[in-house]
Amino acid sequence: MAVAATLCLTGCSSVGYYWQSAVGHLNILQQARPVDDWVNGADTPSRVRAKLELSQRIRDFASRELKLPDNPSYRRYADLHRTAAVYNVTAAPAYSLELKTWCFPVTGCVGYRGYYDEAKARAEAGELALQGYETNVYPVTAYSTLGLMNWAGGDPLLNTFIHYPEGELARLVFHELAHQVLYVKNDTTFNESFATAVERLGGARWLHSHAGDKARKDYAAFDGRRRMFKQLSRATRKRLEAVYETPGIGFEAKEEAKRRVMAQFRTEYEAMKAASGLEPSAWRGYDRWVREANNAFFGAQAAYDELVPGFEALFRSVGGDWDRFYDAARQLAALPKQERHEKLKEAAGG
Repeated sequence: MAVAATLCLTGCSSVGYYWQSAVGHLNILQQARPVDDWVNGADTPSRVRAKLELSQRIRDFASRELKLPDNPSYRRYADLHRTAAVYNVTAAPAYSLELKTWCFPVTGCVGYRGYYDEAKARAEAGELALQGYETNVYPVTAYSTLGLMNWAGGDPLLNTFIHYPEGELARLVFHELAHQVLYVKNDTTFNESFATAVERLGGARWLHSHAGDKARKDYAAFDGRRRMFKQLSRATRKRLEAVYETPGIGFEAKEEAKRRVMAQFRTEYEAMKAASGLEPSAWRGYDRWVREANNAFFGAQAAYDELVPGFEALFRSVGGDWDRFYDAARQLAALPKQERHEKLKEAAGG
C-alpha cells in the first residue's frame, strides 16, 4: 500500500522520533541519483534499466495527461538494499475501528506513525499493546513528502517498488504525486481517498492508452484480487462496526460477537481463494494481512477507500477534466471536515 509516511520536518513530539525521521529520510536522499545516471551506467542491470525508462514515461504522462506536478520528484532513483522504505504503526482500541492519532506540525494529526527501522516500529507497537491497543506494523514501499523536499531533489524512485508490474508502478507514482496536489491537515481519510481516486483514474487511462496487452492482463489479474479482498474487508468492517456500536451489549457478549466476525472473515477469505481458481501463491501477499487482521488493520484500510467513490463521481461530474477536478477537490477541502465527507458520500450515492 502506498501511503504518505509521517515525516517530522519542522519538529516532533519527541527528540528521538524527530532524529530517526530526519536521518532516515536524509539517508534516502543521499543514496538517490538521477535516473539518467542509472540508465547510462554500465553496471546497471538491464531489468532495472528497463523499469527506470518505463518510470520516466509514466512520470511524463503524469504531468502531461493527468496535470500532476512537474517537478523533481521521481526523476531520481535509490537502491536502499531493503524491501521497505518505512514501517508504519497503527493502533486502535479493542472495540473500535477509530485509529489512534499522532499530531505533527506539517502533516497534522494522522492515524499512523512511520519508522525507518522495523525494530523501532515493533517496539512502539509493543508499548501500545501494553496500553490495551490492537496494533499493526506494516511495510511501506513509498511515501510522499508533499512536495516539501523538491528543493532537495524531491521524492525518489526506490528499489522497494520499481519492479512492480507496469500498472502498479503507474498507480503508485500517480498516488504519491496526488499528495503534492492536495493535502489537508488532520484528515487522513480525505487525503488518502483523494490520492487513491487519482491513482485509479490515472492508472486506467495509462493502461488504456500506453500499456501493452500483457501489462493490461497482468494488472487486471492483480487488481481483481485486490478488489475482491477489499470487498470482503469492507463487509467485515461493517460487521465489526455494528458490534461495537450496539448499545447496551455487555463485555463478554461483545467479545464473542467480535470473535465470530473475525472467524467469518477468515473463513470467507479461504472460500474466496478457493473459488478464484488461482494458485495459492497468488494470494500470498494477502495471507499475512488475514492472519494478523485486527481493529488497527481494518481502521487503516478504511482511510484508503471510504471516500473514493465520491471523488470518482466528482471527476465524472466535471467531464473528466483534471484541472477542474483538482479545483473542485480543493473547494471541498476548504469545508469543515464532516461537511466535506458528507458531500463526497452524497456524490457517491447519486
